[in-house]
Order: sequence, then structure tokens, then C-alpha cells
Amino acid sequence: MTFKIAVIQPMSHRPPSDEGNIADAVKHIETAAGQGADFVCFPESYPGPWRMPATFDPIPVLCEAAARHKVHVVFGALEPIDEGKQTAHNLVVMAYPDGREAARYRRTHPAGPWIYTGGKYWEFQYVAGSEFPVFATEHGTIGLAMCSEVYMPEVTRALALRGAELIFMPAGMDKNRLWASWRNLIWSRSIENLAVVVTTQNLFSAEDRGLAMVAAPEEILFESTKAGSYLIDVGLERIRDLRAQTDQVGSTKKNGAKAGLLSQWQRPDLYDRFYPRKPREAAE
Repeated sequence: MTFKIAVIQPMSHRPPSDEGNIADAVKHIETAAGQGADFVCFPESYPGPWRMPATFDPIPVLCEAAARHKVHVVFGALEPIDEGKQTAHNLVVMAYPDGREAARYRRTHPAGPWIYTGGKYWEFQYVAGSEFPVFATEHGTIGLAMCSEVYMPEVTRALALRGAELIFMPAGMDKNRLWASWRNLIWSRSIENLAVVVTTQNLFSAEDRGLAMVAAPEEILFESTKAGSYLIDVGLERIRDLRAQTDQVGSTKKNGAKAGLLSQWQRPDLYDRFYPRKPREAAE
């Protein structure tokens, strides 16, 4: 059984005008739902805010739109911690079609705070999260991650080991010289975790090069560098088949990705040797 993902690569309002993204996002949700979308995916920090102190909160509005149009909506926001210190978690949020409390992923990598300070777009003191939640839906188990966490394979592996089959990994903006390696890594995270990985980004001008993709382990299902709203049919049966298989001689004749990577290939008895840690000192 397939379902539909609307991947939105918007022409975004840059800060300090980012609150204008909320009305645009609601329109995108309405249009995508009318086309039969089951999920709508927006970029990191879309609709915003991008800066602290936060001057608006898009979560109630987008959750209401998701419930009204009966669609899951993945979007970006800040979770303020201390306005005086300008600290915040960077969130990927998933609103549900039945109006229940939204799912939240607080970016975990890197430790920060440098990543969101000193630029012309983001300006807040980033505080890293420490959890890797996954979320059950009628279509499959969902994982949420963010942007340059694509360079840390531990993040998507943590989600896949917890059962995530569909991983949304929205990103920020034009990747410049990183574009080719970033594209490669999105597909790599799909291949190594036997999961569908979805990404998209903000565009601020016609000269920006986007990176909207839906990657499956055996093929890239969709990609575009242009602004737009794209509807992609996705199924998870093949993901589940590859995860359930045992790789053997001759598997390459039928499989375009290595099967059994989350079970057959694991060696947890060796993992402490990958990155040895000092023994914890005994408690006083």
C-alpha cells in the first residue's frame, strides 16, 4: 500500500519577516491535502522563528491546519528555554491529522552552541536535545532528524534501530559547495538504514539551489533543486522486505541494497571497541 508525501521547497520569508511563512504554510497544507497528501514536509526553521527572543509560535496554527485538513505536517520551529540568555531547542515538529499533541524532535548533534550564532539568518543559543523518539502512524513508524545531522550516521541509525521506516530530515538553506556530498549522504542514510529519507530546504531567491529529495535504499524516488510543491507516492513494503531478509550469495541479483542491515549485520559485542570510553568511577 502506498501513501503520498507532499515535499514543499518554498520561497521563504527570511528573518525578521519570517512570521509571513505561517500563512504560506497553511496554504501549502490546504493545497497538498486537496491533492491527497498524507504527509506534508517543510524545511528546517519553516515557518520559523529563526531567532531568539521568539516573537511568534507557529505550532498551534499548523497543528490546527493539519487537523482541519486531516494530514500529517512536518515543520520547523524553536522551543525557547530562556529568553534572557536567548537559549532554545531547534525543533522538527510533526502535527497529526487527528489533532493530538504534536510530535517533537529536539536536535541532538552537535553539542553546540556555535551552529546557530553569528550568521545573518539564525541567531539563538542552541541547546542540544538528548532523545531519539519515533512515532507510530497508520502508514508506518516515523523518525525525525535535522539538516547537517545527515553527517552524523548515529542519528538516523538510532531512529532506525527504534523502528523508524520513514525518516524526515528537513534542512536549512542552499548547501553551496556541500551540495553534492549532502545529496550523497541523504541517499546513504537511506541505504544503510533501509529506510525512506525525505529532505527539503528553504529558498530565498531564484539563484538558490535547492535539495528536495525522497530517497529509498534502491533508488532516489524524487529530487528537485527548484522551488515548488511536489507530490510523491511512497510505499514501505519493500523497506520491510529488505529488513526481514537474510543477505546471502546471489542476493545482488534481486536486491539493489544490502538486506538485513539492522539485524544480520550488527555486531553489538564490538561497539565499545569502536569508540572506547573510560570506565565510570565508582559512586562515593
